[in-house]
Amino acid sequence: MKKWIVSAGAVALVAALAAASPASARSGVRIGSLNCTVAGSVGLILGSSTRMNCRFRSANGGRVERYTGSITRVGLDIGFTSKSYMTWAVFAPGRVNAGALAGSYGGVSAQATVGVGLGANVLVGGFKKTIALQPLSIQGQTGLNVAAGIAGLRLRYAGR
Repeated sequence: MKKWIVSAGAVALVAALAAASPASARSGVRIGSLNCTVAGSVGLILGSSTRMNCRFRSANGGRVERYTGSITRVGLDIGFTSKSYMTWAVFAPGRVNAGALAGSYGGVSAQATVGVGLGANVLVGGFKKTIALQPLSIQGQTGLNVAAGIAGLRLRYAGR
């Protein structure tokens, strides 16, 4: 059973990586990074929704902004994970105002966890759909889980 879960997770992760288009990142300038702590979750076979708290740090080492939100997956999601961490490089067409990352993002997601696992999330959206969260995020977590499908991220500005 574990081999099947690992194999399915690896296939899903490769599919998400193959679907990533670096074009969205190339169309903008790297303006900073978004680091999120994601609450533990239980996959509901056809999807999940998980709360998260994030901090955006501008590339010039200046401003730090806080965001709250949730990530929702629709598709295969079986198992459980403890608290996880995600990091994205943030690209935009240039300098953006405080709170500009707030909004909805969409794309694809895949993750595999047996003990310790990794995930990938390809998301674009935000202010007038001009913000790209690095085509591939880095996600680290513990648990037993395999997930692949359509991902949605909603961020709300929580101040500095």
